[in-house]
Amino acid sequence: MDLITLDDIEKTFPKPEQRFHSASHSEIEAGWTSDIYFIRARDLLGSMGLARTAVTAEIFASREGIFAGSGEALHLLRNSGVEVWSIPEGEAIAAREVVMRLKGSYGDFGVYETPLLGALASASGWATAAHLCKSAAGEKTLLCFGARHVHPAVAPVMERAAVIGGADGCSCVLGAFLLGNKPSGTMPHAAFLIAGDSVKLARAYDDFVSPGDARIILVDTFKDEAEEALRVAEALGGNLSAIRLDTPSERGGVTPALVREVRARLDQAGHTGVQIVVSGGLDPERITLLAKAGADSFGVGSYIARAPGIDMTLDLKEIQGRAVAKRGRIPGLTKSTRLVKMA
Repeated sequence: MDLITLDDIEKTFPKPEQRFHSASHSEIEAGWTSDIYFIRARDLLGSMGLARTAVTAEIFASREGIFAGSGEALHLLRNSGVEVWSIPEGEAIAAREVVMRLKGSYGDFGVYETPLLGALASASGWATAAHLCKSAAGEKTLLCFGARHVHPAVAPVMERAAVIGGADGCSCVLGAFLLGNKPSGTMPHAAFLIAGDSVKLARAYDDFVSPGDARIILVDTFKDEAEEALRVAEALGGNLSAIRLDTPSERGGVTPALVREVRARLDQAGHTGVQIVVSGGLDPERITLLAKAGADSFGVGSYIARAPGIDMTLDLKEIQGRAVAKRGRIPGLTKSTRLVKMA
C-alpha cells in the first residue's frame, strides 16, 4: 500500500464494525497510524518543493533500560532509501542516549515518526521489565505469560520483546515463532476442571505429548497443593518434569512458605528431580523471595505486559549538512560509538 493522504483514508475507510480495531501491516506502512500533523507536514513541504530536503535525525531514549524494537523500525523503513544506524537490540541504554540515527530525504521517512517511536518505546519498555525479572531470577528460568494482558495485535510484539530483554521463552505462539523458538506452556486450569481430577489429566497428558516434551502439571486446581504434587509425582514417576503452583489471590497466592513445604514434601517422598514452577502476579521482588524458597522457574505476565514504555524522541540534527536543533537541544550530531550501520 502506497503512502496516502487524509482524503484517501476518509474515502476508503470501512465501517468500524467491519474490521478489527488494530492496524494491519499495510495500513502502518501507508501512514494510517501516523499523527495527522506528519502527513500534513509531508504534503505542505511537498507543495513548497522541500519534501526532498536532506536531513539527519536522531532518536533518543527518555530513561535507561533495554533497547528493543529496531527490527520493526528497519522493516518499516526498508523501501525508503534512508540510511539507518542503531544500537543493537538487547543492549542496555542510558537516559537520553541516542538509540537510532536516520539520514535521508525528510519526505521519505518523516511521516513514519509516530510508528517508529511507538515501536521502539513499547518494545523497549517490555524488554526492560523482562530484564528486571530475569535479573531477579538469576540462573533460574523465566517465561513470559503476558499475552492475555494486552491487545492480541501486539501480544507477539510484547512477548518477543520480553525474550530480547532476557526471558528464556514465551507462551504466545506467534511471539515465539518470530524468534525461531517454540512456545512454552502446558495445560490450563480449564482442562483440569473438565477432566475432573489432576492425576487423570496428568496421565492423559503424559500419554499425549511427545517423549521429549516436559511434563509440567498444575497442582492447585482441586486440593491442597502439596497433596496434589505428591499424587501427581507418584502417578507419573520419573516422567514428571515439574509441578506448577498458580494459587489464586483468593487463597493467598503462591507464597515462599508454600514453595518450601511443597519442595520439602517432594524431597521426602524421593521426588528430588521434580522442579517447581510458579506463576500468578509475579514481579522482581516476589521472584527473589520465591527463588530463595526453592522455586525453579517463573511465569510472569502482567508485570511485563503492563510495563510503561520508554519514551522516545526524534530530533532533526542536520539539514543539508548544516547543524540544527530546536531550542533546548544542542545542534549537530551527537557523538556515539555504539551506533551500528543497519541499512
